Amino acid sequence: MKILSIDHPAPEHSVLVVVDVQGRLARIVHESDAMIRAQSVLIKACRLMNIPVIWAEQLPDKLGATVEELQEPLSGLSPCAKTSFGCMGDDTIRGRIEASGRKQILLCGIETHVCVWQTAAALRRDDYSVHLIADATSSRSAFNRDIGFRRMERAGVHLSNVEMVLFELMVDAKHEKFRDVTKLLK
Repeated sequence: MKILSIDHPAPEHSVLVVVDVQGRLARIVHESDAMIRAQSVLIKACRLMNIPVIWAEQLPDKLGATVEELQEPLSGLSPCAKTSFGCMGDDTIRGRIEASGRKQILLCGIETHVCVWQTAAALRRDDYSVHLIADATSSRSAFNRDIGFRRMERAGVHLSNVEMVLFELMVDAKHEKFRDVTKLLK
């Protein structure tokens, strides 16, 4: 499939980066349950469409493991432990993104105004097209989340949501994974 434009993600050009959905912090962010459900659907759908998933954890020995609800969707993958707030500050994560050869990043996680923002800013500096999946991204307060969204949008990040991006990735109801992906959305 031909890429339509830089602001229209395509499966063969995309990588999903899941940032720091861990421990107690993941439970206290704004609209936590809805965010985690959205992340689960997004991860499962990306895996169905053979979109690589890169999974980051900030200081897991201190902040805890990724939440239980995402363990099954992420099964078979290994998290990348990091100390840098932004994912691109970690050599392993940067290496995985670069090794994919893909220039479109689907981005989700916590916290919007810290780790997700710094990841997005570094990806934009490196000329990646970044698609922030807003309903799969949050902060402890709606205010901080919204400030993060605004900063990213000004930096050239495309704001999206799970349903929007999945239908963009499939383009057509004839997509081979259409039925499987739409079942996840119900």
